[in-house]
Amino acid sequence: MTTTLPRTPHPVPGTQLPDARGRFGDFGGAFVPEILHPVLMEVKEAWQSIQGDKAFWTEHRRLLRDYVGRPTPLTRADRLAERIGARGPIYLKREDLCHTGAHKINNAIGQVQLAMRMGKKRIIAETGAGQHGVATATACALFGVECVVYMGEEDIHRQNLNVQRMKLLGAEVRSAMSGSRTLKDATNEAFRDWVSNPHDTHYIIGSVVGPHPYPALVRDFHRIIGEETRAQLLETEGRETPDVIVACVGGGSNAIGIWAPFVDDNDVILVGAEAAGEGLGPGQKHAATLSRGSLAVFHGSRSYLLQDSDGQVQEAHSISAGLDYPGVGPEHAYHKSTGRIDYRPVTDAEAMTALQLLSETEGIIPALETAHAVALLTPLAQEYPDAVVVLNCSGRGDKDMETITARLGG
Repeated sequence: MTTTLPRTPHPVPGTQLPDARGRFGDFGGAFVPEILHPVLMEVKEAWQSIQGDKAFWTEHRRLLRDYVGRPTPLTRADRLAERIGARGPIYLKREDLCHTGAHKINNAIGQVQLAMRMGKKRIIAETGAGQHGVATATACALFGVECVVYMGEEDIHRQNLNVQRMKLLGAEVRSAMSGSRTLKDATNEAFRDWVSNPHDTHYIIGSVVGPHPYPALVRDFHRIIGEETRAQLLETEGRETPDVIVACVGGGSNAIGIWAPFVDDNDVILVGAEAAGEGLGPGQKHAATLSRGSLAVFHGSRSYLLQDSDGQVQEAHSISAGLDYPGVGPEHAYHKSTGRIDYRPVTDAEAMTALQLLSETEGIIPALETAHAVALLTPLAQEYPDAVVVLNCSGRGDKDMETITARLGG
């Protein structure tokens, strides 16, 4: 298995989008209050300045290797494959083994580097499951920067372990008390803070959502996941591309990260799992934005959004705090519109069954987010029984143990 990281990636070959206006086809853009336009332009210019900056990426990749622990392994899951009747190999891309326990640290390290370059003295972030908050607090501690993390009151209750981790790392955790008191409301509070403190504060958005250039910026920092996968598959299977890549999609950062280097390989089937919560029937609560959402401008960009008949934001629901978000990144909306990526809904119950399956067969307790992707492996094994399949194991399940235990009645 490879022990070195792929070379500095920029300029990124084959990446045509977003365009100069930050659009992915009909999606994306930058819709923000007037006071944030100059600050957003500053972020855009900083993002553009690093794209060909070999020194920036060399330092970034050094930190990923020496601090984050990359490259993460590509683990073959033979007992899982046997249990679900797959004849081809199933591989797990082990982002759960990153420092802090999830892929989020890739982006957090990169954006704090970017903030330092812009001369910002203060970092703010929003978090749902807490993994982005922990990653941001960790990166801020590493660089010695002030950190404030906004988190919904409901998520603070669900993810208490991660709240304590953020505080121990020196971050201030501020509770979002409005609305459903989840990720959407934490994001609202973070935007209000940014509007009030635009000159000394950098807002680290944790997924491929928000106004341009954030969807592309976050994608660039997570692209390493897919680049490593290509190199590792060449070593283990003698080919750079698998037949199928599966990942969970809330905002969509881990999925974009592993798919980005494969999206132009049209023979690679890309499958996304989104949270269907209680189900997609009338009156049932869910977070299936791509299955049931409609077009709107939300949190600074145009994408699919769960809305009621009056056009108001519909409260999302998922057993996974990280997927409990009514919007989705604009690049995902674009890929849905073109049919390039197959997005499928997975219920809370199906995710819990999948979590137990992976735990029992491979000794790996996945995050509830990841469990949604695991749930798609069984139907995919029926559809493509001989396929080489890669699943992005986006995070570990320690943070979800209270929710899991309550659900199982333990």
